[in-house]
Amino acid sequence: MNSRLYLVTGASGYVGGRLVRTLLDNNFKVRVLVRDSHKIIGQPWAKDVEIVEGNAQNRSDLDAALFGVHTAYYLLHSINLGKDFDDIEAEMARTFAQACESAHVKQIVYLGGIANDKKTSKHLASRVGTGKGLASTSVPVLELRAGIIIGSGSASFEMLRHLTHRLPIMTTPKWVSNLTHPIAIRDVLYYLNNAASLKEPVDKIYDIGGPEILSYADMMQKFAKLSGLPRRWIIKVPVLTPGLSSLWIGLVTPVPTALARPLVGSLISEVVADPAKSIKDLIPPPPEGLLSVETAINLALTKISDHRVETRWSDATLPTAPWQKAQGDPDWAGETILRDHREATTDKSVEAIWKQIEGIGGEHGWFGADFLWFLRGLADRSFGGVGLRRGRRDADLLRVGESLDFWRVEELERGHRLKLYAEMILPGKAWLEFSVEEKNGKTVVVQEATFSPRGLGGQLYWYSVAPFHTFVFPTMLRNLVKRA
Repeated sequence: MNSRLYLVTGASGYVGGRLVRTLLDNNFKVRVLVRDSHKIIGQPWAKDVEIVEGNAQNRSDLDAALFGVHTAYYLLHSINLGKDFDDIEAEMARTFAQACESAHVKQIVYLGGIANDKKTSKHLASRVGTGKGLASTSVPVLELRAGIIIGSGSASFEMLRHLTHRLPIMTTPKWVSNLTHPIAIRDVLYYLNNAASLKEPVDKIYDIGGPEILSYADMMQKFAKLSGLPRRWIIKVPVLTPGLSSLWIGLVTPVPTALARPLVGSLISEVVADPAKSIKDLIPPPPEGLLSVETAINLALTKISDHRVETRWSDATLPTAPWQKAQGDPDWAGETILRDHREATTDKSVEAIWKQIEGIGGEHGWFGADFLWFLRGLADRSFGGVGLRRGRRDADLLRVGESLDFWRVEELERGHRLKLYAEMILPGKAWLEFSVEEKNGKTVVVQEATFSPRGLGGQLYWYSVAPFHTFVFPTMLRNLVKRA
């Protein structure tokens, strides 16, 4: 039996969450490092791992997480942390490597991005810089570099899918003809998982890609074909810069502009695996072969339609304004609290009411006044926020830590209570909470919106939108009960 202990960082993210499950399926002993354990307690594997709560930029937290670890997976990414994200990533990587060296970790495994073009974007260059930071000590680093990852819930996949689905005619930049080397998330996990069983530590960089190399335009046409859509008209124009393209993507797709900008910037490069960096001699391809692009897309689309998306790009919390970073109950700090409290009593069962509460948002909507919700989401997008288009991972079931439109599930007591934290751009912190219980043979439903304003601006914001609250919140509660 393998007695090694594996640390997975970024376990609340898209790849990390799936890697934990894959390692556990192979009976490996897993520890995860997360900022907030509440973000992963909804994961089906949460009870099967050792959880260390801490910050990857804090040396003492890293020392605790790395104690006794044989292999450490580095899946951290600071892409959303502003203009200096590359400097932040490099420093994080060096700190992590130094902690690994002190803890006598035998192997670091890092998932980066293919970067073999002279016109490498800042985003891809930062991934290379992260790899160099990790390799700055004596601990061997196995760096796997991948291109676009095709899988239900990945940011690149969602971006291309929504552009293809919503735009029958697209004016695109010239880079739409650039070549890319996509790989299925299943095959990425295959390589990461097999890295756990290497007999000796490896200190080398490998490119990993699927069996096909094609242009971004070709990939969009495959999306259209597999979705049963007509062939897309793609008109290349020279004036669409990555900046303008990211603004458009932020408007049309669920991926916010802040995340789309570095992703689009990376498209200016030819992202193709270097044959000289092939991994096949270290880890042979899967026995059944690497998934083709069409098979990978079809599998991802099937999982989306069947509501079997395991993790999403939005699982990782987006950074907020400085006054929004601290979550939790602001009552403890003596902050000003503004509330909109509503209650309803009904003969409907607790189970029927709860089904509607847990199914709120996404394709089910917000129980009326959907136009006002749409306008609020549009306003959020216009200021660089996430808007409403993130939707839900699953149409009916929620778990703590995942995104729900422009909210995040902060607390969940299934059948009784749901608390959502607002990730929209606000002059303060906001929550929306639902609870349901049986009293004297009746079902009592409580709906409460809570806002902790930041200064006078926050209070002015609350009172300026209060007239809309008097329509939106009663309508929501009334229709929630009615739909039950």
